[in-house]
Amino acid sequence: MARSASALRGQILEAALHLFAARGYRGTSLHDIATVVGCSKASLLYHFAGKDAILTELLSPAGEALAALDAELTGLGDERVVEAAVTGYVELALRFRREVKIIFQDVTEMICHSALAGIPDTADRLVTALAGRSTDPKRRVTAYMVLGAVFMTCASDVDVPDDALRDELVRGALRTLDRAPRTL
Repeated sequence: MARSASALRGQILEAALHLFAARGYRGTSLHDIATVVGCSKASLLYHFAGKDAILTELLSPAGEALAALDAELTGLGDERVVEAAVTGYVELALRFRREVKIIFQDVTEMICHSALAGIPDTADRLVTALAGRSTDPKRRVTAYMVLGAVFMTCASDVDVPDDALRDELVRGALRTLDRAPRTL
């Protein structure tokens, strides 16, 4: 039985996400994706203009979710912003784990990708939120440490159930930021 266009498109995206996370963006060809999906390269190119178009579609939801977190943090008072930044960032990093891994593997290429165009500015605002909107160097450095540690942990193949990983990332980040973690 023939697959519907939307089913094939979804299978292409899922296969690409898996392969990009496992082999890296540069290490995966359109032929590799088509082989996993069981379609021709021509069929794949009917649905996507190329590998970059697939990557854009895969990374756009993560970029949009980060922008939504940024907007949410903007409206919070200083007393609530740190914990909201930590829990929101950990949730996003876990939700988009494979995308984080793709970005980490080819970070110099990915950070310039159009789907992630606003990431550097948004990351700067996230660091500001993690630092409690403080300009104190100690708080800024620990905020960058949290940003990097959560990113690296979620880009790794940590063999810990997601709920436990989420709890430990939030607790550890809040301890690093000298904030008393609430009971998780």
